[in-house]
Amino acid sequence: MTYTSVLSENLPPLAERIRPQVLGDFIGQKKILHEKSLLSQAVLENQPFSLLFWGPPGTGKTTLARILSHEFGAEYYELSAISSGVKNVREVLEKGKTAFQIGKRSILFIDEIHRFSKSQQDALLHAVEDGSITLMGATTENPSFEVIRPLLSRCQVLQLHSLNNKELVEVLSRAIKEDILLSQRRLNMNENVVSLITESCGGDARKMLNTLELAISMIPNNDSDITVDYIQEALQQRQVIYDKDGDFHYDVISAFIKSIRGSDPDAAVYWLAVMLEGGEKPEFIARRLIILASEDIGNAEPYSLQLATSAFDAVHIIGMPESRIILSQITTYLAAAPKSNSAYRAIDSALNIVKERGADSVPLHLRNATTKLLKNAGFGKDYQYSHDYDNHFVKQDYFPETFDKPFVFYIPGNEGREKFLKERLEKLWQDRYK
Repeated sequence: MTYTSVLSENLPPLAERIRPQVLGDFIGQKKILHEKSLLSQAVLENQPFSLLFWGPPGTGKTTLARILSHEFGAEYYELSAISSGVKNVREVLEKGKTAFQIGKRSILFIDEIHRFSKSQQDALLHAVEDGSITLMGATTENPSFEVIRPLLSRCQVLQLHSLNNKELVEVLSRAIKEDILLSQRRLNMNENVVSLITESCGGDARKMLNTLELAISMIPNNDSDITVDYIQEALQQRQVIYDKDGDFHYDVISAFIKSIRGSDPDAAVYWLAVMLEGGEKPEFIARRLIILASEDIGNAEPYSLQLATSAFDAVHIIGMPESRIILSQITTYLAAAPKSNSAYRAIDSALNIVKERGADSVPLHLRNATTKLLKNAGFGKDYQYSHDYDNHFVKQDYFPETFDKPFVFYIPGNEGREKFLKERLEKLWQDRYK
């Protein structure tokens, strides 16, 4: 019997078969699962709380919810926001209320909770507030934008991150050694194969395991070597159709963003069409364009951010199918606009310095003397008001006194409006911009 025929016997996929059942087997997310974390303390004290897991796919959101329900000894209910409505939610809430009256806990896990409408989210409020239901939601979108404020205020948001290479290799190794089917094959993978499969999944453990399983299904039963060719073929086969809830979704949005970054409006519009034809939410696309407007265009064309923000508002108001026109307009404009990542690099460079050396004291001359006492203490003394000088500029030190010399975080490019900014800064701060 071949591996493929075994899989056809209604067995769950590999990612489901090796899903960990206890916290000790869970791989990754050390930031929210270390000994002193809020979640670990809640488990230790047996005090569940409502929460939202926010993170990319394949990072363990569903797995954590299932494990926690077991740790807390609670009744567990799972709904998908894609296929469930208010009726389904109310049925679970009623069960939770009944159990609560006799002292039993109930956990309701809602996958893709950001896809619930306002009315569906409203239906959860009372049960979460009175404690008859402990809500655990999973979302790939920022909850601040997608979850109504009253519900958000009643939940802790725990952010999950893509698995790093070491963690992915650990998941891969466990699958090969412990899965009921794979362990019988005594499969071999060299370093090139391991690197390809881990690097191609974007930190998504489920995508990695699905690719592995598809590759293995192609290998003759008398062969035990997983080669690069098998992995590459599996990766190609997994990208046949656009599924807004699957792996290809993230590959297409990546191609879309990179096409705009590369100033190719035609390719960008093609990938936009793929997403729209696949049923992608226009708000999802518009939100990414706002980020791109700052990250990849920035001060080369500052108007891009305003335009992208306006496009998001327009898409939200108009809806499909007309939103396709708005998205096409903003996509082609951003693709054609001059590019700069100087602002993006500037803040990351500054953050690295702050993390490395901490925040230094604000010089006295830059502090506001809001009271007579503070003025006597030297607050604001010797500060020079720029507008009192020619060209509204006077050279003075704005960095902390502990700095030997100013850091240059912002390095303007030569494209678009940023060229003007560069020339002005080189004139004003000649020593810094040599």
